[in-house]
Amino acid sequence: MKSFIKKNLFNIISIILLIIALILAFIVYKKGYFNSLESFRELILSKGAWGPAVFMIIQIIQIVIPIIPGGLTCVAGVVIFGAFWGFVYNYISICAGSILVFFISRTFGRSIVIRIFGEDTYNKHKDKLKEKTYDRFFALAIFLPVAPDDFLCYLTGLTDISVKKYIAIILLCKPASILAYSMGWALGLDFVMKSIR
Repeated sequence: MKSFIKKNLFNIISIILLIIALILAFIVYKKGYFNSLESFRELILSKGAWGPAVFMIIQIIQIVIPIIPGGLTCVAGVVIFGAFWGFVYNYISICAGSILVFFISRTFGRSIVIRIFGEDTYNKHKDKLKEKTYDRFFALAIFLPVAPDDFLCYLTGLTDISVKKYIAIILLCKPASILAYSMGWALGLDFVMKSIR
C-alpha cells in the first residue's frame, strides 16, 4: 500500500485537488461572486487578512475549471490589491494553477481535456502535440498574453515534456502575460471609469 501511494502520489494529489476545486467553484459560482467585479471585490475584502489567500485559491480554481476568463481575475487582483501586490498574487496563483493542471492532465489524460474544453477544441490543436518543437511553441504561447493558456497547460500535460522543463517555462514566461493582462485591463478599466465621470 505504501509503495502504491509513493508511486502515485502526484496522481492522488491531483484527484483530491480536482474534487476540491470542483466543489469550491460550484459554491463560488452559485453564490454569484463572479457576477461583477464589485461583488468579487467585496468577497475578497470581507475576508480581511485572509483576502489574498482566498483570492489566490479562487484564481487557482478558475485555472483548473475555467468558468470565467482569466484576464478578469488578473484585473481583479490589481484593482483589489494594487499594481505590485496584485501582480505578486496573480503570479503565484496562476503559476500554481498552471502546474496543477499539468499534473491533472497527466493523471486523467486526453479525456479530461476533452471533457473541459470539448472535442472540437482538442481536435483543432492535437496535431501540435506531434511537433518536435512543441516545447518552443508552448513557451512562446505562455509568454504572449493572447494565447489560451489554461487549455495549453492541459494540452501540454499530454506531451512527454519533462516536469522540470514545464515548470521552468511557466515560471519564466508567465510574468510578461500576467503583467500585460493585469495592467492592460486595469488601465483600460481606469480609462473607461474616467470617461464615464
